[in-house]
Amino acid sequence: MEDRERSSIPLGDLLDSRRRRTYVGREGERELVRARLESTDPQWSVLYLHGPGGIGKTALLEMLAEIAADAGATVVRIDGRDLSPSPAAVLEVLSEVVDVPDTGAIARGEERLCLLVDTYEALAPIDEWVRTRLLPRLPATAFTVIASRTPPSPGWRADAAWRELLRVVSLRNLTPSECREFLLEVGVPARLHERICQVTHGHPLALSLVADVASRGGEVAADPLTPNLIGVLMQRFIDAVPSHLHRRALEVCALARVTTESLLRDVLELDDAHEVFGWLRQLSFVEAGPEGLFPHDLARDVVDADLRWRDLDSYTTVFNRVWRHLRRRLMSCSGREQQRVIFDLKFVFRNLPGVLSPVDWGSWGRHYPEPARAEDRETIVEMVRSHEGAESAEIAATWFRRQPEGFYLVRRSDGGARGFFALLDLSRASAEDLAADPGAAAAWDYAHRHSPPRRDETITQTRFVIDDAAYQDPSPTLNAIPITTMQRYLCTPRLSWDFLTLAEPDRWNEYFAVADLPRAEGADFEVGAHRVGLFAHDFRRVPVDAWFEQVAVRALSENPAAPGQSTPQLLVLSHPEFEQAVRQALHDWRRPDLLRRNPLMRTRVVCDHGGAEPDVAELDSLLRDAVDALADDPRADKLVRAVDRTYLRPAATQEAAARMLGLPFSTYRRHLTQGVAQIVSWLWDREVYGHQE
Repeated sequence: MEDRERSSIPLGDLLDSRRRRTYVGREGERELVRARLESTDPQWSVLYLHGPGGIGKTALLEMLAEIAADAGATVVRIDGRDLSPSPAAVLEVLSEVVDVPDTGAIARGEERLCLLVDTYEALAPIDEWVRTRLLPRLPATAFTVIASRTPPSPGWRADAAWRELLRVVSLRNLTPSECREFLLEVGVPARLHERICQVTHGHPLALSLVADVASRGGEVAADPLTPNLIGVLMQRFIDAVPSHLHRRALEVCALARVTTESLLRDVLELDDAHEVFGWLRQLSFVEAGPEGLFPHDLARDVVDADLRWRDLDSYTTVFNRVWRHLRRRLMSCSGREQQRVIFDLKFVFRNLPGVLSPVDWGSWGRHYPEPARAEDRETIVEMVRSHEGAESAEIAATWFRRQPEGFYLVRRSDGGARGFFALLDLSRASAEDLAADPGAAAAWDYAHRHSPPRRDETITQTRFVIDDAAYQDPSPTLNAIPITTMQRYLCTPRLSWDFLTLAEPDRWNEYFAVADLPRAEGADFEVGAHRVGLFAHDFRRVPVDAWFEQVAVRALSENPAAPGQSTPQLLVLSHPEFEQAVRQALHDWRRPDLLRRNPLMRTRVVCDHGGAEPDVAELDSLLRDAVDALADDPRADKLVRAVDRTYLRPAATQEAAARMLGLPFSTYRRHLTQGVAQIVSWLWDREVYGHQE
């Protein structure tokens, strides 16, 4: 009966029960919270816990949440890892549990409210708003616990009122007796207790790790004075995992931002990943969030670096499977979900030596771009004026009038503009617009000199990039640009050239060469006193999927390949060039040696049909598909017969073909010309627009 009841309990509940049973220490903090919740006349309102990574802040919050719930309080949990540092994001989480009016008190009618805020260091941009705007709106009886890696900012202590309402606790390592109590609870043999206490110095994450190693029969001996204690213990743990499958699951969890059962099934090629997902979830250094599992930062870095150093081939395999899973998700979602997947895609690149990334990883994934509003125009223009001068500001103002939908803001916590960028569609611009902007004119001229866009193809340009504090150095604004540009790549069906415009272009050459957005040589321009450069990619030569593949290959290499070396580039032909290539292919149909040299072999229509390196057989198959499509039209019977007797089953001469078909030579030539024209049209549509069912 007990086994049946146990089998019906969710794994998460079992894990929570185990963690409660094995939790030790922090009695002073727990008693402080109990007393505050039981007090009828509370003297303070906020408990601020701080300490380094792995000290046990999240685990303590879990215990405090239980204490608050047992006391009858309404508990609200906020984790800085799960939301952007903005008032709107925090209020949205609060509104899911309590009443959040536009103005006035929050949670009216809630006599006992307990707000728990984890990873508060990630919300540092809105610390002042939390202190001066959010907490004062809570009921006087509300109780807030903040957990952060950093102590309270000076603003908390500078305000005399807050000094009375605030309690600050710096979390320390566990005492030897608390360590022994924990080791006893998790079943570590008593003979190892003293040695483990010496090795870990009572550091909670280290203690949990070494207990995991010991429970799996691993070696726990380590230098207690090592500065890289977590790294040493993680190595011990990795050596003691149950199987190769579990090791690989741990590596996936370290590489991906968050891990789900779906990701594990895909990457590990399993029919059912429930067991290995459950194993990950019960590890002491792995936490569960709304989106999935994620390891402690210290553990993540050790596992990632260990695999990359120990077995680069396996690391490459795991990396490729993770980001290909994300790529498939990217194609099946939209909006904010798609933006999150793009954040996840770039996250897996963060530690690769081949990526000289201009990324502010501290704020990565915490700021989402949003369309600018009409009232933002003056702010944008003044931002350009202050960083790039009056001439550039006037150009920005003109583009805002012409294409306001192309301007995106990254906002500060107070709703003001932190920075902005503009994504322009040059294909929609008038000749006057292009002439008035040296940057747009440079991009337009470069595209038309090197490979002109064809009918209905689009040229785009990221024209302005400005973070008010950092200009074009790594910043939340610079982080947000690839989110929007990636969505543009995916959602622009006939994108040809895309240009990125940056000041001081020389310093960006190496990074954007790896990203296959190389410098547009000879296209630099000047606005006022600023020299500006362009970086360009032709998505007809290397489409989005091939571009993803190419960037990944280069990033995984210690010595990234030169642009164009990893993935063969597609050949972009004008319509007359394409038509001539089709006619030549029909003429050479029975000569594979000649077909192999035909320009069609490097065009999109053939590569989409046969892969990045198609065989002559793919071109043969494609030509037959074109003839079959012609034959599907009953009105084209005469045209098909002329093509058949000229190219598929050719007569000795065209005159002989006309006699075999019983046609005057002029009629035969007219039918052949019309048939070839329709074949060219059918293939051209697939070259320009892709395959369409």
